[in-house]
Amino acid sequence: MEYVFSDRVSSLKPSAIREIFKYAADPEVISLSAGNPSPEAFPCKEIAEISADILGKNPIASLQYSVTEGYTPLRARLKTYMKSKYNIGTDDDSILITSGAQQIMDLASKSLINEHDVVICEAPSFIGSLNTFRSYNCRLRGVPVESDGMNIEQLEQALKEEKNVKLIYTIPNFQNPSGVTMSLEKRKAVYELAKKYNVLIIEDNPYGDLRYVGEDIPAIKTFDTEGIVIYAGSFSKTIAPGLRVAFAVAPTPIFQKMVVCKQGQDVHTNIWSQIIVDEFMDRYDYEAHLEKLRRIYSKKASYTTYLLDQYLPQQVTYNKIEGGLFTVCTLPDGIDMQAFCKELINRKVCVVPGNAFLTDESQPCSNFRINFTTPTDKQLCKGIKIMGELAKELIK
Repeated sequence: MEYVFSDRVSSLKPSAIREIFKYAADPEVISLSAGNPSPEAFPCKEIAEISADILGKNPIASLQYSVTEGYTPLRARLKTYMKSKYNIGTDDDSILITSGAQQIMDLASKSLINEHDVVICEAPSFIGSLNTFRSYNCRLRGVPVESDGMNIEQLEQALKEEKNVKLIYTIPNFQNPSGVTMSLEKRKAVYELAKKYNVLIIEDNPYGDLRYVGEDIPAIKTFDTEGIVIYAGSFSKTIAPGLRVAFAVAPTPIFQKMVVCKQGQDVHTNIWSQIIVDEFMDRYDYEAHLEKLRRIYSKKASYTTYLLDQYLPQQVTYNKIEGGLFTVCTLPDGIDMQAFCKELINRKVCVVPGNAFLTDESQPCSNFRINFTTPTDKQLCKGIKIMGELAKELIK
């Protein structure tokens, strides 16, 4: 039979990162391509204790159907926590618990985007969100990311030139893939432009709690007096990605439409996982847990910086690591980035080619992303050393 796929998915390609994972599954391959937390960061003992109590004392609560909006105690806890710690959320906002942060992008897209609408994204940006937006037959317009975030002049140019812009998508903290953080000045400018041109913002913040250098910067959502920001938070990088628990803080009319869309997708997020997150935040010192994560990742970031300085030729540059899970390396002119990444695979090292994160993957690109949180120190050392050796060979 000849299969005819919908217009929405016929042009979609598999995630480049997921495809690279096929190579990374080889035990001989050093994977610098994943975006996974460090194995030592998982609170396994605590989750085991909570799970035993849930299933021993009140198993039906975690095994029965529940409400689409999310586990009520967790929603209440997050409302208080986000307001008191980050000044996020107003009386006009509501919280929706989702199956990972990427579902927030999908539910927002389904609720707001019509075919041929425009979504303005950072260039580069997270491939999962880009593919989600693409699946709704919208058009992506990329705005370059600078050392302090999105280029504001080009953002306004895009807003002036494009018709039917529905969303601005940004990852302001330790951006994936670049690792850079948007300045406070630019955050305010993005908000003012969105307000001026009557456009919504999705502020995706999975890495904000993982800062180990410098001071925290207020979220764009903290400026939101107009109800134009959808904030996406997640426990994937702070507790465990396998739980698939994230949350959206959104203006209530948008929240209500997202709830209806979620009912048609998965009814509700896994209740057992939601209870675990709620109990973890209640029973244990969550701030101490976050500080533990920062210590783990700060050490790995410092070691990665040392290795990059030690083994990469000076012509290969990289973004300073201040938090998050990634940095981007830039090859000098004259070196084919994709060929470089393919040869690394032949040498049993995986990185992610930078063009995978572009709104237009055919554009020239000299960057590649590395993850430093998942590999062991031994793997980091060997992998970066091989990267440096190959770069030196090609430069010669």
